[in-house]
Amino acid sequence: MFLSALELRNIIESSFLPKRCQCTLSPDLSMTVKVYCDTKTDQVDLLVSGIDASHLNGCSEINELIARLRSDLERQATPHHYSPRSRAV
Repeated sequence: MFLSALELRNIIESSFLPKRCQCTLSPDLSMTVKVYCDTKTDQVDLLVSGIDASHLNGCSEINELIARLRSDLERQATPHHYSPRSRAV
């Protein structure tokens, strides 16, 4: 890793503002990211654990991780509705 754990956490956590994000990094460089519903509650919108932070060796890898996390967050926030297609008779 080319960044300190504190710098990496700050980059990831600030990328989800205004939502609250908590990033934890264990000594074995396994990362957990929690994104909360808002700044006032403890409701978690996204929880991803087991991220191997040892592969985050540059800006592009960090940006790709953030993009994947944001995509996962959007997918979970999007309600899935069944809309039957109209049939022509």
